[in-house]
Amino acid sequence: MTMLSGRALTRFRKALLAWFAQFQRDLPWRRTKDPYRIWLSEIMLQQTRVAAAIPYYQRFLEHFPDGKALAEAPEGEVLRLWAGLGYYSRARNLQRAAKQIVAEHHSRFPEDLKKALALPGIGPYTAAAILSIAYGKKLAVLDGNVARVLARLQAMRGDLRINGRWTGLQKSADTLLAPQSPGDWNQAMMELGATLCAPRSPQCLLCPVSEFCEARKLGLTDLIPEKRSKRATAEISLAALVLVDPEGRTLLMPPPKSPAGAAISEGVAALLSRLWHFPTIQVQRNAERELRKFAGEFFSADKRVPARWEALAKVRHAVTYRQITVQPFRGEVKQLPRMPQAKFVALDNLSSVAISNLTRKIADRALKQA
Repeated sequence: MTMLSGRALTRFRKALLAWFAQFQRDLPWRRTKDPYRIWLSEIMLQQTRVAAAIPYYQRFLEHFPDGKALAEAPEGEVLRLWAGLGYYSRARNLQRAAKQIVAEHHSRFPEDLKKALALPGIGPYTAAAILSIAYGKKLAVLDGNVARVLARLQAMRGDLRINGRWTGLQKSADTLLAPQSPGDWNQAMMELGATLCAPRSPQCLLCPVSEFCEARKLGLTDLIPEKRSKRATAEISLAALVLVDPEGRTLLMPPPKSPAGAAISEGVAALLSRLWHFPTIQVQRNAERELRKFAGEFFSADKRVPARWEALAKVRHAVTYRQITVQPFRGEVKQLPRMPQAKFVALDNLSSVAISNLTRKIADRALKQA
């Protein structure tokens, strides 16, 4: 199908913008044109549902109300406030970009596309979203939601990410873009894909532009876009040691970039999001035997590691295509081992440091079975 043009394109734009003006969700980042806040929301919404992102967005702004505050903050504090959102490279890149903006752009997100794309963590979609919404730049966004809308409008069959189809979709997005209100237009397209033109059971009867949809005319809305083949699931087994002293404190090891944190493998470090963690290893065959060997070597200079451990119920966790099973062990000690750069933290209050959801699940298991 050829993309809409002429009067049809005018009617399409008018219908979608009118729908968005009336039915858009009231989201906190839609109440501002501040590029910092729009940028923050776009980064948080990558791989995260809107409902889950909102409280993080609000809490993050309370601590870092602008890019300068974010740039000057300790990385550990940034990661602590991000903890639970996952994909922590987003937070690290966010702060790296903030520092670059302070140093090179007078603390203001750049309006120039090339300069925006030069920032860590900023790709074509994110740059187009921020620049169109904050500055009114005529740049069309293309994410999964928008691609689905475009594919159905054109009845595009097959995998959308092969054979140059994504490039074609970007051209279609550019053609449809409403030049007088690019920010609202991009948000309207994303809103349509997120709410009505959903992956399953699209609500075509409520769609403001259904008359233009070729997939609906052909009865193909449930088949477009074609489902992408999933990567094979990888099963990973870990073992973690939770040491607890009489005051209810536990031992957490530092992020792996430090010498003390480097005791765990790079693969395990990635699974723990390179944040504070319990002593953890990847298991080959026998969790307790292999963890005891690791602990014997790691805590070799300290005699306070308990001889008896309690095996806790296993913890299960999923990260993209990885299915992780952790066998936690809890050991009571009179004194926690003294380790370089390690922290003693109350087991029932680990929020004072940045930990991954997986580490939090292990802590919860140790508390429930205390």
